[in-house]
Amino acid sequence: MRNIQLFSTDTDDGVISVVAKTGPREHRTVQQIRVGNAPRGGVKFTSTGRGFVCNTSQNTLSEIDAVSLREVRRIEVGHGPRGLGVLPDEKYAVVSNSGSDTVSIVDLQANVEVRQIGVGRDPRHMMITKDGRWAYVCIWGDAYVSKIDLSGLLDGDVESVREVTRIPVDDQAHPYSLNIDPSGRRAFVANTQATFTTVIDLDTDTTHRVELGHIGGRGVAFSPDGRYTLITVESVNRVYVVDVESLEVTRDIPVGPGPRGLVVDAEDSTAYITNFARPTFIASAPSMPGFASNSLTMVDLKSAPLDRQEGEFDYEEIPVGYGPCSVVMFDLDTIPEDERLDRLDEAESRR
Repeated sequence: MRNIQLFSTDTDDGVISVVAKTGPREHRTVQQIRVGNAPRGGVKFTSTGRGFVCNTSQNTLSEIDAVSLREVRRIEVGHGPRGLGVLPDEKYAVVSNSGSDTVSIVDLQANVEVRQIGVGRDPRHMMITKDGRWAYVCIWGDAYVSKIDLSGLLDGDVESVREVTRIPVDDQAHPYSLNIDPSGRRAFVANTQATFTTVIDLDTDTTHRVELGHIGGRGVAFSPDGRYTLITVESVNRVYVVDVESLEVTRDIPVGPGPRGLVVDAEDSTAYITNFARPTFIASAPSMPGFASNSLTMVDLKSAPLDRQEGEFDYEEIPVGYGPCSVVMFDLDTIPEDERLDRLDEAESRR
């Protein structure tokens, strides 16, 4: 039996909804963790189950414990934090502050912000490379992706962190989030106001465009084999599929209303997509019949081909809190069982 948890960031409720997954089509909501005001972005976890999420209206990060499912502390950062990443050695986090146009460096051992560096207007979501040397941050307001040198942090040199390159996107595109393909060669950028996704060659910092036909790009993930990019497009309630090598759109997948965040469970090829649409939201295209906002759409990626517009997918749905903007996975079995029991006992003693 698997021991997977899905964490949905529910902006309007100020909670993180936790859904337990024990197998295919086996899901149940187990808890809602109260955090700060207007949490945004996916919870980013360390290998030991320390999770961090941005509280955009409170200028803090909430730390949550994946075992006890409670908020542990809050860490002050810049104004309007939106996105974050954790370095591979798990000593530092990097936070984009949309209100102060800065990126914060947070020491995860001292649990304190140690530096802010200036970037362009309204930074949003980011990715950190597997080697921990670079962060790529979507600068929503100034239409570029910021390449930030983090290499000094590997030796604890906080003052060395700096923006080294501004990779331009179209002036009206508003880059929102990005993800790096499993090979580490390319980053795919979801643009909220452009009908295309931007693809960055990470060796040369050059860009390409892949036309999707609709504005509203929000989230990026990859198929388990790494051959396809999945991009949520909020305006038409679809996930678009792009061949990573040919950079051609191969199909689209209808999902629930207002899709934003997504994550793929590589073990069973299930995609999880947050349905963010608020009650006042009027979709410009139909979503899956019966699927509601404030839920996760689950798509079995094995049930229809990804390389052509043929066949229908199998779906499920599970409700979460109001305004789900992102979803991530964490495998509890990465933490030794005795440590999990100790943390549960400690949490119980504090109640």
